[in-house]
Amino acid sequence: MATTDPRTEIKEFLRSRRARLTPERAGLPAYGGNRRVKGLRREEVALLAGVSVDYYVRMERGSLAGASDGVLDALASALQLDEAEREHLFHLARQSGGRRRRRPAVTVRPALQQVLDALAGAPAWICNGRYDVLRANHLARALFAPVLADARRPANTARFVYLDPRAAEEFFVDYDRIAWEVAAKLRMEAGRDPHDEELIALVGELSTRSELFRRRWASQDVRQHRSGRKRLHHPVVGRLDLDVESMELSTDPGLHLTVYTAATGTAAADGLALLASWAASQDTAPRRSRNVT
Repeated sequence: MATTDPRTEIKEFLRSRRARLTPERAGLPAYGGNRRVKGLRREEVALLAGVSVDYYVRMERGSLAGASDGVLDALASALQLDEAEREHLFHLARQSGGRRRRRPAVTVRPALQQVLDALAGAPAWICNGRYDVLRANHLARALFAPVLADARRPANTARFVYLDPRAAEEFFVDYDRIAWEVAAKLRMEAGRDPHDEELIALVGELSTRSELFRRRWASQDVRQHRSGRKRLHHPVVGRLDLDVESMELSTDPGLHLTVYTAATGTAAADGLALLASWAASQDTAPRRSRNVT
């Protein structure tokens, strides 16, 4: 299977970030009213980054090999990259230099299953960077029943969002934001490991079957896995506004533990309690964490 071309990724990412900046936003004078390019010119980016125009042109053509951290930092500042975009730029540079990412974990250790089991009062699951759901505790299986309804294994949140949009729009209150985040996080993952054949296949499947995904993917936007708020509409217990903590497992590269909680005394906390009661009444399997791959 063909791999993602790092040079093409670099070229398209830098061009997209340059195109969104105006001279005014970058603090540069805008001479004349007729600009043939959208956003900044290459020479303007070079000026802001403190590098020669020739050097920047080579970078934008896909060559970041040999670029120092200082040069990359200066380029990130010139293009006004946010934290996720800056990290993505460094990932692309490492790939351009031939440096491979530490091999991602492919299985979930028994000790991590025990962690999920111990979080009996909060939905928690472990996913990889492709949004494959690898393990989920009892309450997470109940909370994300619509996502896990697909018989295909491993269940995959990105497929649910883009290939079952009617169900996803009913489940995610902020569907448009979720759709953007999913594509942006997949783009971030592609920058980390453009040789991940399963990720390439997933992006190809979503691109073929979802026009919305094609638009989101073409935007070149990136986003990190981080904490936040998830607003869901569960088919049994209704609206749940949950706090989300997502962390990459340093001992298991590529795996993310995500836990969903609600403050005591809130409607969401009452909803989780009701969900736990409903799940217990429906459960015919052991209450331990179950493999969802």
